Amino acid sequence: MNMATLSEPETDFSRLPELPRDVFTAPLQRPGHLKEDWIEPIQTQYSSEDHGVWNDLFKRQMKVLPGRAASAFLAGLEKLDLGRGGVPEFGKMSEELDALTGWTVVPVPMLIPDHVFFWHLANRRFPAGNFIRTRETFDYIQEPDVFHDVFGHVPMLTDPVFADYMQEYGRAGWKAMRYNRLKALGALYWYTVEFGLIEEADGLKAYGAGILSGPTEVVFATEAKSPNRIMLNVDRAMRTDYVISDLQPTYFVIESFEDLYRQTVERDFDRLYRSLAASFTYANSAVIDVDNVVNRGTQEYHLRGGRGSNATPV
Repeated sequence: MNMATLSEPETDFSRLPELPRDVFTAPLQRPGHLKEDWIEPIQTQYSSEDHGVWNDLFKRQMKVLPGRAASAFLAGLEKLDLGRGGVPEFGKMSEELDALTGWTVVPVPMLIPDHVFFWHLANRRFPAGNFIRTRETFDYIQEPDVFHDVFGHVPMLTDPVFADYMQEYGRAGWKAMRYNRLKALGALYWYTVEFGLIEEADGLKAYGAGILSGPTEVVFATEAKSPNRIMLNVDRAMRTDYVISDLQPTYFVIESFEDLYRQTVERDFDRLYRSLAASFTYANSAVIDVDNVVNRGTQEYHLRGGRGSNATPV
C-alpha cells in the first residue's frame, strides 16, 4: 500500500501539520489576506438584512426542533442564548463557550483544507463560515454558512463528552493523513457530527448539524419511512458512501455520547486504515448482515428521484 509519509503520528498539536503531497484532498486556494490558519482577522460586519435572515432561519427551526432535537442540543441553545437576536458575535459567544468546555469559535471565509480543519479541532477551535445565505438561498445552500455552523454545530460543543469527541476527531486527522484515508474519516464526521441520531428515552433525536439546521431533514431523519436507521458501527460507517446534496438514505444512531466517544477514541485506527479500501465499500442505501437495524427504510424518496424530481420526503 502506498501510504502518505508522515513518519510518526503527530503528538504536538500546537503546530499546523504539513499536508503530504501524495494525500488525496480537495485543492483549495487560500485568499491572499489570510495566514496559514485561514482565520479571518475580524468577523464580518453583518447588515440588518443579514441579521434578519438569521432571525427568520432561527424561528423556522425552532418550530420543528422541539421533540426532534437531542436534549443536549436544546440545552446548548439555551446556555449560549443563540436566540437573543441577530448573528452571534463570535468573541462573546467564545467567552461563554470557553467557560463551559474550553472551546472557541473562529471565523473562516469558506470551506478550509482538511489539515487546517483538523488542527483547529485538535486545539478546541471550531471554524465557522463568516458569511450568511441570502433570501434567494434561504432554503438550501451547499457550502456551510454561519447559520449552519453556529446554530447547527456550536450548541453541541457545550456538552462535555461531545466536545471531547470533537477534539479527538481533530487529532485523528493526523493519522488519517498518514494513511491517506481522509475520505473514510470524512464519512465518520458525516454520519455523526453532521447527520447523527441518538436514542433518548422518548425516541430518536437528531444531534447532527446537517439535520438540525434544515427544517425538512429534521422531520425526515426522525420520522420518515424512507431512510434506514442503523446503530452506529464505526468500521461500517467509514466504509459507507454518503449524499451531499440531498436527504440521507441512511442515518446512524448512537446510544449516548459516551458510546460515541468509546467507539471512536478507543478504536485501533492503525489496524482499521490498513484494512480499508481507497473507495467506499457500501452504497449509502445498503443494509448489510452485520447491521443492528433500528428500522429498515422503504427508500421511497430516493427511488422516486429525490430532490431533483421534487419527490415528497416521506
